[in-house]
Amino acid sequence: MSKLDSFSVARWGIVATGGAIGVLAPLLQRWGNPPNMGICVACFERDIAGALGLHRAAAVQYLRPEIMGFVLGAMIAALIYSEFKPRAGSAPIIRFFLGMFAMVGALAFLGCPWRALLRLAGGDLNALLGLAGLALGVGIGVQFLKAGYSLGRNHAAPAAVGWIMPATMVGLLVLAIARPVFTEGGAIYASTSGPGSMHAPLLISLGVGLLIGFLAQRTRFCTMGAIRDVILMGDTHLLSGVGALVVAAIITNLALGQVKVGFAAQPVAHSAYLWNVAGMTLAGLAFALAGGCPGRQLFLSGEGDGDAAIFVLGMISGAAFAHNFGLAGQPDAIVDGSLKVGGISPAGMWAIGLGLLVCLALGFAMRERMPAVRRVATTAGTSAVTSADSGE
Repeated sequence: MSKLDSFSVARWGIVATGGAIGVLAPLLQRWGNPPNMGICVACFERDIAGALGLHRAAAVQYLRPEIMGFVLGAMIAALIYSEFKPRAGSAPIIRFFLGMFAMVGALAFLGCPWRALLRLAGGDLNALLGLAGLALGVGIGVQFLKAGYSLGRNHAAPAAVGWIMPATMVGLLVLAIARPVFTEGGAIYASTSGPGSMHAPLLISLGVGLLIGFLAQRTRFCTMGAIRDVILMGDTHLLSGVGALVVAAIITNLALGQVKVGFAAQPVAHSAYLWNVAGMTLAGLAFALAGGCPGRQLFLSGEGDGDAAIFVLGMISGAAFAHNFGLAGQPDAIVDGSLKVGGISPAGMWAIGLGLLVCLALGFAMRERMPAVRRVATTAGTSAVTSADSGE
């Protein structure tokens, strides 16, 4: 086994990946990305949706090169190590809606699992509530996994299926560089104020994305998977990478003077405690049912997984839906010297409730049931299973 091969399976490899994210995310913040949002997959996909005009929230519109880099970096790693394998066919429509509801939950909290960790590293104690909700949602998902939940197997697909998402990211990168004007006042949109207007230089953002995409593809870095593996198997391999991310981010933030400890008026965050928990509970459940956090879905799509690509498209669509219908969280603000606590609208509260109901219904509905043929065979004392029984 070569040193690079051992990197992909050894604990030091996942620790190095988490540490790299923990250092680079605060640096991206210093170089121009929003506070406590050096990297946020959900927020960045939301910004891309806005740049394409899928929603018209003027403060969150920008083609984030980090997202393109994640997919393309993972693709490069997969090609080098012969892991680029086009596949699809595992309940795509369900994955799309899981992506939508995952985004609704994440935007209620105002961040993905990565941003929750980075917010905590920057002193935002609301992140503790979000992480508790994430663990609760993943924990519920694990119970469904134990009960036989499955979206079925994907299958080898034509090469074009695997290339669609990387090609899409190349197209978005060209648009980000060229900045074409298609119609006066139309797309491609770019924020002039708010989080969407804050970004590191394009080449730096792209380079960071490529590096993280490469490393994460090799080590299978996944925040949702870290929680799932601890609950399901007591395995702390992935969790060690998450821990390294937090430790590295805290050290880097302290060195850069980017730490502000507290709950109220944190950057692009709200202190509506219940909805921080509820939003990430929905997101965590959706991630668990889909088989990966938003970062992992991007990396999988880079290695040819069409089902992961569908989840990504679901998240982007969910971001558009959330902002067009007023479901996303609103951050705390200081108005005339007084704190105005943010949170989510009544419509957002209903959306989280609906999302939880839908995800729970899918968890129950997609449990594999023992077919009649297998029940008869089991009763007769045999263990034979046909390919039709197993769904293969």
